[in-house]
Amino acid sequence: MSSKTIFQRIIDREIKADIVFEDDLCLAFRDVAPQTPVHVLIIPKTPLRSLNDVTDEHANLAGHLLSVARRLAGELGLTNGYRLVTNCGPDGGQSVDHLHFHLLGGRALGWPPG
Repeated sequence: MSSKTIFQRIIDREIKADIVFEDDLCLAFRDVAPQTPVHVLIIPKTPLRSLNDVTDEHANLAGHLLSVARRLAGELGLTNGYRLVTNCGPDGGQSVDHLHFHLLGGRALGWPPG
Protein backbone atom coordinates (compact mmCIF):
# COMPACT_ATOMS: atom_id res chain seq x y z
CA MET A 1 0.00 0.00 0.00
CA SER A 2 1.41 3.37 -0.97
CA SER A 3 -0.15 5.56 1.74
CA LYS A 4 -1.36 4.57 5.18
CA THR A 5 -5.00 3.60 5.49
CA ILE A 6 -7.00 4.55 8.55
CA PHE A 7 -6.60 0.95 9.71
CA GLN A 8 -2.82 1.08 9.40
CA ARG A 9 -2.90 4.31 11.40
CA ILE A 10 -4.89 2.49 14.10
CA ILE A 11 -2.34 -0.36 14.10
CA ASP A 12 0.45 2.25 14.42
CA ARG A 13 -1.46 3.96 17.28
CA GLU A 14 -1.71 7.23 15.36
CA ILE A 15 -5.50 7.06 15.73
CA LYS A 16 -7.26 5.86 18.88
CA ALA A 17 -9.63 2.92 18.72
CA ASP A 18 -11.64 0.87 21.20
CA ILE A 19 -9.45 -2.22 20.88
CA VAL A 20 -11.02 -5.49 22.05
CA PHE A 21 -8.24 -7.86 20.95
CA GLU A 22 -4.65 -7.71 19.76
CA ASP A 23 -1.86 -10.16 19.11
CA ASP A 24 1.18 -10.30 16.82
CA LEU A 25 -0.95 -10.97 13.71
CA CYS A 26 -4.10 -8.90 14.07
CA LEU A 27 -6.09 -6.23 15.83
CA ALA A 28 -9.81 -6.05 16.57
CA PHE A 29 -11.68 -2.92 17.54
CA ARG A 30 -15.23 -1.60 17.79
CA ASP A 31 -16.57 0.12 14.68
CA VAL A 32 -17.12 3.87 15.20
CA ALA A 33 -20.40 3.67 13.24
CA PRO A 34 -21.85 0.33 14.38
CA GLN A 35 -24.53 -1.28 12.23
CA THR A 36 -25.51 -3.78 14.94
CA PRO A 37 -25.26 -3.73 18.76
CA VAL A 38 -21.95 -5.61 18.42
CA HIS A 39 -19.86 -4.45 15.46
CA VAL A 40 -16.16 -5.24 15.64
CA LEU A 41 -13.59 -4.93 12.86
CA ILE A 42 -10.86 -7.57 12.70
CA ILE A 43 -7.81 -6.55 10.68
CA PRO A 44 -4.49 -8.22 9.92
CA LYS A 45 -1.34 -6.33 10.75
CA THR A 46 0.01 -7.52 7.40
CA PRO A 47 -0.98 -4.82 4.86
CA LEU A 48 -3.27 -6.69 2.48
CA ARG A 49 -5.64 -4.52 0.43
CA SER A 50 -8.52 -7.01 0.25
CA LEU A 51 -9.41 -10.68 0.20
CA ASN A 52 -8.23 -10.68 -3.44
CA ASP A 53 -4.67 -10.21 -2.15
CA VAL A 54 -4.77 -13.28 0.10
CA THR A 55 -2.62 -16.07 -1.36
CA ASP A 56 -1.69 -19.56 -0.24
CA GLU A 57 1.20 -18.04 1.72
CA HIS A 58 -1.38 -16.24 3.87
CA ALA A 59 -3.31 -19.42 4.77
CA ASN A 60 -2.18 -19.37 8.41
CA LEU A 61 -3.06 -15.69 8.75
CA ALA A 62 -6.50 -16.20 7.17
CA GLY A 63 -7.22 -19.11 9.49
CA HIS A 64 -6.07 -17.07 12.46
CA LEU A 65 -8.41 -14.20 11.58
CA LEU A 66 -11.35 -16.62 11.45
CA SER A 67 -10.32 -18.18 14.75
CA VAL A 68 -10.12 -14.75 16.38
CA ALA A 69 -13.60 -13.91 15.03
CA ARG A 70 -15.04 -17.08 16.57
CA ARG A 71 -13.31 -16.41 19.90
CA LEU A 72 -14.48 -12.80 20.01
CA ALA A 73 -18.05 -13.80 19.16
CA GLY A 74 -18.07 -15.95 22.27
CA GLU A 75 -16.40 -13.34 24.46
CA LEU A 76 -18.82 -10.66 23.28
CA GLY A 77 -21.85 -12.81 24.10
CA LEU A 78 -23.01 -13.59 20.57
CA THR A 79 -24.36 -16.98 21.67
CA ASN A 80 -27.46 -16.81 19.46
CA GLY A 81 -25.49 -16.21 16.26
CA TYR A 82 -23.49 -13.62 14.38
CA ARG A 83 -22.36 -12.67 10.90
CA LEU A 84 -18.78 -12.34 9.64
CA VAL A 85 -18.45 -10.20 6.51
CA THR A 86 -15.62 -8.98 4.34
CA ASN A 87 -16.31 -6.54 1.54
CA CYS A 88 -14.10 -6.87 -1.52
CA GLY A 89 -13.71 -4.05 -4.03
CA PRO A 90 -15.96 -1.10 -4.79
CA ASP A 91 -18.94 -3.16 -5.96
CA GLY A 92 -18.63 -5.26 -2.82
CA GLY A 93 -18.87 -2.16 -0.64
CA GLN A 94 -15.23 -2.01 0.46
CA SER A 95 -14.46 1.51 1.68
CA VAL A 96 -11.01 1.01 3.26
CA ASP A 97 -8.27 -0.65 1.22
CA HIS A 98 -7.05 -2.87 4.04
CA LEU A 99 -8.44 -6.38 4.47
CA HIS A 100 -10.94 -6.43 7.30
CA PHE A 101 -13.75 -8.56 8.65
CA HIS A 102 -16.90 -7.16 10.22
CA LEU A 103 -18.11 -9.22 13.19
CA LEU A 104 -21.80 -8.32 13.48
CA GLY A 105 -24.36 -9.44 16.03
CA GLY A 106 -26.45 -8.69 19.03
CA ARG A 107 -29.75 -8.78 17.13
CA ALA A 108 -31.43 -10.89 14.45
CA LEU A 109 -29.92 -10.17 11.04
CA GLY A 110 -31.98 -10.27 7.84
CA TRP A 111 -31.19 -11.80 4.47
CA PRO A 112 -30.38 -10.75 1.82
CA PRO A 113 -28.06 -8.15 3.33
CA GLY A 114 -28.36 -5.51 0.65
